[in-house]
Amino acid sequence: MAATDPLYSTDAYLRQFEAAVVDVDPAGHRIALNRTAFYPGGGGQPHDVGVVRWDGGEASVTAVKTEGPLIWHALAGDAYPDPDSEVEAVLDWERRHLLMRTHTALHVLCGVIWADYGVAVTGGNMKPGEGRLDFELDAMSADLGQWAERRINEEIARARRIMVSFVSRAEAAHDDALIRTKADLIPASVDPLRVIDIVGLDKQADGGTHVATTAEVGRVTVTKTESKGRANKRIRIAVS
Repeated sequence: MAATDPLYSTDAYLRQFEAAVVDVDPAGHRIALNRTAFYPGGGGQPHDVGVVRWDGGEASVTAVKTEGPLIWHALAGDAYPDPDSEVEAVLDWERRHLLMRTHTALHVLCGVIWADYGVAVTGGNMKPGEGRLDFELDAMSADLGQWAERRINEEIARARRIMVSFVSRAEAAHDDALIRTKADLIPASVDPLRVIDIVGLDKQADGGTHVATTAEVGRVTVTKTESKGRANKRIRIAVS
C-alpha cells in the first residue's frame, strides 16, 4: 500500500511542494498525496491549511488527517484532481509559523518546569499564538506564573538551537525524560521516535513542528494559571 512521506518531519520550513495524488475519496471530498508538508494534527497541534493546484483547477485545503499510512487533505468546493495527477501545494505559512513558535514556547515551558520541579505534563493544547500545558503540581499561584514567564523568556533570549533526530523505541525506553507526558500516548508501533532537542534545556519525543532556535519564538506571556484539581495545574501562554 502507498504511504505518504511526511516532509514536515524533517523540514518544518518547507512552504511549497509538488506531489502526486495516490488516492481520491469523492464522498469525503479529499485526496491523499505521496508526500506532504501539511501537518495532519496531533499532540495538541492543529492541522495545517493552505491550497493545492493542479492542471485546470485549485482548491483550499481545509483539514488534514492521518489514516493508516496515508495523509488525507480535505478540499473546499466541488473540484478535485484525478488519481495519479500531479499537484502543487502551498501552506498558509503565516499560520504555520505562528504554530511553530507557539509549539516551541510550550516546549520551553515544559523544559523549565521539568528542570525545576521534575513533574510530568498531564495535558496540553494550542492554537496559533496561544497554548496551555497541565502539570502534575500540588499547588498553583500567581507567583508560579510570574516565575514561569520570566524563565521562559530567559531561555528564549539564550537563542538555544532546536535539533530534530530519530531514535529507536528500545533506546528511548532507557531515557525516561524523552516521554514527558504522564502517560505515553505514542503508539507502540511508532518506531523510531522523532525527538525534538532544545539543546541544553529540553529533549523529548514529539511529532509536531518547531522553529530552529528559541530566539525565533518571540515574547511569551503567561496569561493565566489555574488549578484543575488535585495535582493538576494549568499554565496558559500567549506568543507575540
